[in-house]
Amino acid sequence: MQIVGVVVAGGASVFARPLEHGADPHQLAWELGYRIVRPLSATGQGDELTLTVQVSAHGRAVSSRGLRRRRALDPGLTEDELGDPLVRQRLAAYAIVLSRRGLLATEFSERTAVPHSWGLPGGGIDPGENPSQAVIREAVEETDQHVEISQLLDVQTDHWIGRSPRGVVEDFHAVRIIYAATCPEPTDPVVRDVGGTTASARWVPLNQWHRLHWAAGSRALLDRHLATLAARFGYRRRNAG
Repeated sequence: MQIVGVVVAGGASVFARPLEHGADPHQLAWELGYRIVRPLSATGQGDELTLTVQVSAHGRAVSSRGLRRRRALDPGLTEDELGDPLVRQRLAAYAIVLSRRGLLATEFSERTAVPHSWGLPGGGIDPGENPSQAVIREAVEETDQHVEISQLLDVQTDHWIGRSPRGVVEDFHAVRIIYAATCPEPTDPVVRDVGGTTASARWVPLNQWHRLHWAAGSRALLDRHLATLAARFGYRRRNAG
């Protein structure tokens, strides 16, 4: 995956760098002298994915901090397992999906490290898919809802050592492309991919979303973007009570 920074949308790039294992786009841009203003586009497929971001020069002295510190999710890992994990970078795409019924939420299953926590519909980008196609497909598989992408919203990363759903110890770098989306014809959510990482799905009224136990990454995204999106799409009043 490559990160390309431009000062003006459509303008020449001021940097183009691969996103190495464990790296974060915001840290990468900062150490090159820029801060990310907003993501502009996510194009290509798989390892050829290019994320273009609008940046501005921050004018501060910087020094490299190296890769983000990993955190072990499984306290039962032995020293041998910690020393020789499978290194994996996973590109995934998710969306904050709104409709007249509220916010679309998915519950993590026992196959994940955060069972019974709630998150956003989405998942890994399959071969031959771009990120927006992955979101649309995952929304159907996880919730049986047909969504429409409205904009590229954010990029989020995480880096840890833990056990995958298959039981393999991984040095895991999650890279998440985040979209805003709407569902013009919401129905009662149904999990089609039974036995996967999604236990259930539901529409959550916008005045009740904070009552759920959200996974940390999803909670951070909702805190940052939900109020603005709800106002923009005109859903706040409809879900106020």
